[in-house]
Amino acid sequence: MAENQVGMEEEPEIIYIADDEGNEEEFEVIMKFEVDGSEAKYMMVAPVDPEADESDVYAFRYEEEGDDIKLFVIQDDAEWEIVEETFNTFVEEDEEEDGK
Repeated sequence: MAENQVGMEEEPEIIYIADDEGNEEEFEVIMKFEVDGSEAKYMMVAPVDPEADESDVYAFRYEEEGDDIKLFVIQDDAEWEIVEETFNTFVEEDEEEDGK
């Protein structure tokens, strides 16, 4: 039987991304979203490293294959603008909800 956990936050989703030298770094998934009119899926992640700049947020297009996730760097300017606009809209809506 499922129990409601009012006031409790979910565990953050953590993924590991290899850097250029093959070292895996830990990132928290901030949000996942799809853009209307597109089948592409995107995720925003932030480093878990306490020494990282709090404003560091990275965006990737991703595909799921079973339990595996493949990340793709967004290189197209038009695609990046859509992702940035969508992310900013979510942030603004979240700030408005927090202000109520």
